[in-house]
Amino acid sequence: MAELDAIAALVRASAPSCGPVRLIGVDGHAGSGKSTFAARLAAALGGAPVVHLDDLATHEEFFAWTHRLREQVLDPYARGEAGRLAVYDWNVRRFGEPAALEPAPVVIIEGVGAGRRAVRPWLALLVWMEMAAEASWERGRRRDGTALSGFWDEWTAAEMRHFTADPSRPYADVLVRQGQVGYEWHQRRDSAPTAHRSVTDRDDLPPPR
Repeated sequence: MAELDAIAALVRASAPSCGPVRLIGVDGHAGSGKSTFAARLAAALGGAPVVHLDDLATHEEFFAWTHRLREQVLDPYARGEAGRLAVYDWNVRRFGEPAALEPAPVVIIEGVGAGRRAVRPWLALLVWMEMAAEASWERGRRRDGTALSGFWDEWTAAEMRHFTADPSRPYADVLVRQGQVGYEWHQRRDSAPTAHRSVTDRDDLPPPR
């Protein structure tokens, strides 16, 4: 996809942000297509590693994973060392054994809250998946089925609280909307990593054609 190649070129042109690593955050509402986009961007970047924030969350702590991300990924990368990522198993409700996560020219951090206040200073670029909360959540519910409806009720309430207190979209460098074929994307004119920016109507993607 040409649009992914263009975003990949933007990533490559950015400066390292965490030791030798360009950390790229992919944020958005649950169900907005973050995981798929991150995988496709990783492929366009020649196989960049992807850290899924769902692997650091737990049933009891949907968003209280910042210390784990810092200890296991951010701090080691800042020192030029390999991370040690312990993945949470949502079925058995415990973390597995840590596995090495080598630093690479680009590493993508994907998940709700990837652009949160505590993470932004470490990012070279923040991407926001441009889909409204209700549409994203409905898409996620259809994907997961009725068996997880109770989990989704808890998640959406927690996500609303999170983004109310700590929004990501106003600080995004790139807004991405998934189309029927490929993606539409827009680089914010005032884009600069970790800058404090406000949203205006002119920052929005044009409506789908």
